[in-house]
Amino acid sequence: MLGVAMNHPIRLPILFCLLPAACAGPLLEEGLEEERAEPMVLDDDGSWCWFQEERALIVGGKLLVGSVSSGHLNPDRRGDINLLVHDVAQGTTLCVELHDRLELDDHDIPGLAAFSDGGVIAVYARHGTDYLVRVRTSQAVDGFEHWSDELEFEQRMDQGHGVTYSNVFLLEDEGDSSGRLYDFYRGDGWDPNAITSDDRGQTWSEPRRLLAGPGRPYVRYASNGRDRIDFVCTDQHPRDADNSIYHGFLRDGRIHNSSGEGIGKLGDEPVRTEGLTRLFQGDADNVAWVSDVVVDGEGRPHVVFSVQKDGGGVPRGKGGLDHRYHWARWDGQSWQQHELAFAGRRLYAGEDDYTGLIALDPADPTRVFLSTDADPATGEALVSASDGRRHYEIFEARTTDSGLSWSFRAITRDSSADNLRPIVPEPEGGQAFLLWLRGSYSTYTKFAQEVIALRLH
Repeated sequence: MLGVAMNHPIRLPILFCLLPAACAGPLLEEGLEEERAEPMVLDDDGSWCWFQEERALIVGGKLLVGSVSSGHLNPDRRGDINLLVHDVAQGTTLCVELHDRLELDDHDIPGLAAFSDGGVIAVYARHGTDYLVRVRTSQAVDGFEHWSDELEFEQRMDQGHGVTYSNVFLLEDEGDSSGRLYDFYRGDGWDPNAITSDDRGQTWSEPRRLLAGPGRPYVRYASNGRDRIDFVCTDQHPRDADNSIYHGFLRDGRIHNSSGEGIGKLGDEPVRTEGLTRLFQGDADNVAWVSDVVVDGEGRPHVVFSVQKDGGGVPRGKGGLDHRYHWARWDGQSWQQHELAFAGRRLYAGEDDYTGLIALDPADPTRVFLSTDADPATGEALVSASDGRRHYEIFEARTTDSGLSWSFRAITRDSSADNLRPIVPEPEGGQAFLLWLRGSYSTYTKFAQEVIALRLH
């Protein structure tokens, strides 16, 4: 383990004007005038993957959003790791560069966590091309304009796989008075590993494995902030397996299934995915991939995920033209899951399971936001009146009967660019936002997108 203060100074902050939503349509439903709001462009060059938590926070009246730039407008920004700081009251956005041109790859965005005193930590890594976990911290008192020097922590174990993804959480009931930080990342064995810190990220423990393969399970995490971290995962990458979806949680260093039965221990007794509670059974025509998980006020997890319906018996690149979104909830005794919407087509051939994605509202998990290039209720292709092409649009969906049926409301329509990868950060003091990416996305290293924010009421 190595901790070194790096010589990566923060570039002078860049102030972005809040631009009108040039190609996002208005909210559609008549009679909802009180909910009208205009989308804002927080950054004209940004992107994110979806296996990081939290990608966005609201802290002290500031909306913080992690992002990586492609440099499609300015080559000097190619691979910059950024933290967008939007002042909700002032309506201005500051772009703070955390690392200059680290790597052009959307997997590299920071995971964010807030301390009880309003400070924030950002943790990020390359896409498996080195062994370093990178850390910077800041305080709310200066508007998150100034950040500490970058620290690097080497995570090298037996099998020699590099570090990917950053999922950072603070459990206030563990460690000392400031709580214990957990960073979950893909590392040794291509499995999810974890390191912990009891001194606000200045030093970290040796890595310990959460799950023990085989392959590379894909994991999403959520936490109550006190004593528990929930996670949902696949068997492997959906290219390699007809994935099911599993749930478990970590508490006091032990791994539990959904019913609370202890089934393993972080590091000493990592569990295989089949040892967790299965909430969806996959097969050749129902290949699942996780998208989001939140825990409600009663401590019960909710999950959304996509299912590829047309991949059985066809070669890679020929399937992925029919995806569905599913919603699931733990009712205290068992998992209840239902299909909720048509998710449309794959983003591009070869990654046939990539969809526009779906996000739960952490304040109300019966409300979700989804990206699709099909009518979510009928599956009919969404062809834009603006350019005659099929585009991904953002929809809100709600259920009043525990997921049996859903109503839909369009957030965007007739767009001239795709609207992808929605995020809904935990609200603060009545402030709530929906975030998404607008533009073109070809691969995780080739994209030209804006970061969009919409105030929710």
